[in-house]
Amino acid sequence: MTTLPSYHELPTLNGLPASWGLLGAGGPDYFGCLNLMTPEKLVASARLVTRGAVFALNWSADLPDPPMFGRLRHVHEVIDRATGHDDVLHNWNTQSSSQWDGFRHVKNVPNGFYDGVPDEEHGVDHWARRGIAGRAVLCDVGRWRAAQGRPLQYAESDVIEPDDIMATLDAQGSPLEPGDVLLMRTGWTEWYETDTDEAMRAQTADRARLKAPGLPSGERTAEFLWDLHIAAIGADNPGVEVWPQGTGNDPDVVAAVKANHPERMHEVFAHSLLLPMLGIPLGELFDLSRLAADCAEDGGYACLFVSAPLNVPHGVATPPNALAIK
Repeated sequence: MTTLPSYHELPTLNGLPASWGLLGAGGPDYFGCLNLMTPEKLVASARLVTRGAVFALNWSADLPDPPMFGRLRHVHEVIDRATGHDDVLHNWNTQSSSQWDGFRHVKNVPNGFYDGVPDEEHGVDHWARRGIAGRAVLCDVGRWRAAQGRPLQYAESDVIEPDDIMATLDAQGSPLEPGDVLLMRTGWTEWYETDTDEAMRAQTADRARLKAPGLPSGERTAEFLWDLHIAAIGADNPGVEVWPQGTGNDPDVVAAVKANHPERMHEVFAHSLLLPMLGIPLGELFDLSRLAADCAEDGGYACLFVSAPLNVPHGVATPPNALAIK
């Protein structure tokens, strides 16, 4: 059980529910819902390790190729040294492949960044010094949807309804607990690696032409994820949410919000609530394929989850460097 309020019971800032001041130990809160990953929960999570099976969740740093959302393709240079080699990554963007979105990534208008902390004080270095460790549950919604005869359409704006998530967890027999990391597998990364050609990859990299499945746009997803009282969500699709932003809404309204009403961005893009208002870290483009195959085989969907963000002072985002251990 948890004493946290529901989404609609949260205090509000400029009319929007906010978890500011509810989760930390006083003073600036750099961790948001990661505060729910307590030492007691970690000790209990360690007992989930019974086989010593380890699943690395970082996708290849070269994928997707070309990168998405206007990010640059990095160049890997190996420098010869007298006694060996060094690596240099030119134009490397921490959000070009598997990533955690940090609390500097998206602000809310007019409220700013999470917990009212000034932009320059946030950073994934806070997460790096603490580490992210606890219980995770894989929700294999891609496999469940296929079993229902309505497989996810990876090149389309296919909405994954909250009811799909709950039905998947129920079918798996894997309930979530407060403070868990929810790992949402759609199968998108596997589709990208095996079923896309050069033209489709170019389309996927074009922000204006990209279509991808995900949770609903807007406040409905914020309410759903908050009421689960998870510590974070890590997904294998490009943005956790469906793309493009505002899918399912009137296109003219979406265009008007983006062009003229930043204070209404939460209506078409849940990121502007999840990160700055609720403090829920978002993981994108996680590689969940091997973990999902193992869970389907042994029927166990809970695991010990550990993630070591990069210790980059004031970093906006970071590769997760995440492991699931069973």
